[in-house]
Amino acid sequence: MDAIRIERLMSAAQHDQAVELQKNYWGADAKNLVPRHMLFSIAHYGGHILGAYDGQKLVGFVMGFVGTDIDFDDRDARPAMANLLIMSKRMLVLPGYRGRNIGYRLKMAQRDIAMKQAIRLVTWTVDPLLAANAHLNIRKLGAVIQRFSANYFGLDEPHSLRADRLIVEWWVAHRRVVERAAGRGGKLTLGQYLDVHAPIVNRADASGDWLRPRPMTAVPGSSFALVEIPADFRELEATERSLADQWRYHIRHVFSKMLAAGFVVTDFLTDQFEGRKGTFYLLSRHFDDDDRKN
Repeated sequence: MDAIRIERLMSAAQHDQAVELQKNYWGADAKNLVPRHMLFSIAHYGGHILGAYDGQKLVGFVMGFVGTDIDFDDRDARPAMANLLIMSKRMLVLPGYRGRNIGYRLKMAQRDIAMKQAIRLVTWTVDPLLAANAHLNIRKLGAVIQRFSANYFGLDEPHSLRADRLIVEWWVAHRRVVERAAGRGGKLTLGQYLDVHAPIVNRADASGDWLRPRPMTAVPGSSFALVEIPADFRELEATERSLADQWRYHIRHVFSKMLAAGFVVTDFLTDQFEGRKGTFYLLSRHFDDDDRKN
């Protein structure tokens, strides 16, 4: 049995560990780190810092805080308490511990907290080109995506392109999430969607060493559609930065068009495709909003 344990981080010493862990991904620049005093306030006033420990070593963590989705300029907006959510931030697992289900366990522990607080929605943002993150967030956890934000963090050039984000919605009591938590659901394959003629709106060019984006087709009138991304974008970005930027502009265009047309990301598929590893978002025309209230 895996000896990794998940626990809430409440002490200053534990928060120091979380600050150090952040440096593994975000570097040592203080402006990129959530400091100890903020972690302490979040942990003690309605939020949470969840850590994954191997013995005394902190090998992963996720934080979340209670927020609300409200337009303060809307005079008719419902009270903030009617739109409570948990904003999840900073999930990180050390490279040597990836592939051991730690990220999934951290998120399920976060779901337990949301359920205890009677909060239905946990939300966070993801880079649309990271296949491993999409697999966890959508395929395994049962989250959906209805919104895309170009330059989500409002960064100046040349960093703005890498700040594009999909906005994840994890409706923790929705039946799809309950089914995924129980090990059910998410069983359909890429081949099965292709068999029912789900179109690939951006079929990539697989000639050469790397996938290359092709122009998007028109937004389809079908019930389902597929959006392809590279299987290992981090490696592509490290090797061919100009091609990686082409993919970023391409995916910005594709998701802006598809989500504006009413499609919702409801699954992520990884399978053999045309003799290579294929990684695809599945987009659906319909998502049962009423089930979010369960």
